[in-house]
Parts: sequence; C-alpha cells; structure tokens
Amino acid sequence: MVFEKVRDMIAEQLQVDAASIKSESRLVEDLKADSANVMVMILELESEFGIEVEDDVILGLKTVGDVVSYIEANQ
Repeated sequence: MVFEKVRDMIAEQLQVDAASIKSESRLVEDLKADSANVMVMILELESEFGIEVEDDVILGLKTVGDVVSYIEANQ
C-alpha cells in the first residue's frame, strides 16, 4: 500500500518513529521536515513510484496524506 511505503520512507528520512506518522501528519509542522528534507523525499518518491512531481505541486503537499493522494493519482 502506498501509505505504508511513504510512511516508512519519511520515517527513515526524518529519523522519526514510523508509528507516529499518520495520514494527517504535517510534514513541516508535525514531522519537522525542512525544505531540504522535502526535496530529498520528493526525489526518492519520484524514483520509487516512477512519477514526476512538478515544483508547483510540491508546495501544496502539506501532509503525509497529500503526498499519498498525489502518488495514487499519478502512478
């Protein structure tokens, strides 16, 4: 499932407990991601899921659920 894969990638990237990551977790406010973390995460997700995330879309990806929804819609 996409959520589990995204959750595990984010947990590894940000060094947080995967169990603490929920669909509604906000990348910056809750998970303390900075812009560099987000860019690395996007690159990994693009590679993992074979998608391309446009720059203007990245700014709209605020929560883990937003990321999962985008991947599911664009795979």
